[in-house]
Amino acid sequence: MLRHEFQPGRLVGGVCLTVAGALYLGDVRGLWDIPWFTAIPLVVGGLFLAGVTTALTRAVRRKNSAEEEKAEPPARSSPPSGAHRSG
Repeated sequence: MLRHEFQPGRLVGGVCLTVAGALYLGDVRGLWDIPWFTAIPLVVGGLFLAGVTTALTRAVRRKNSAEEEKAEPPARSSPPSGAHRSG
């Protein structure tokens, strides 16, 4: 059972920020030398990709919901009780 709706934009943003953090963690541990300005394109690029992913997801979901609304026949309502009484 899903507890919430899947949000791919947040996934992409989180992965990009995690990669940036992992790179700097490796730098702190002495595994490699990362210049200080490397974080700027990683974070900005990750946020851009997350925004694009979110926009595409929203567009696809709106299109699908519009198609579902067209496919469903309108609900027929019965007249309220007592509407056809002659008095």
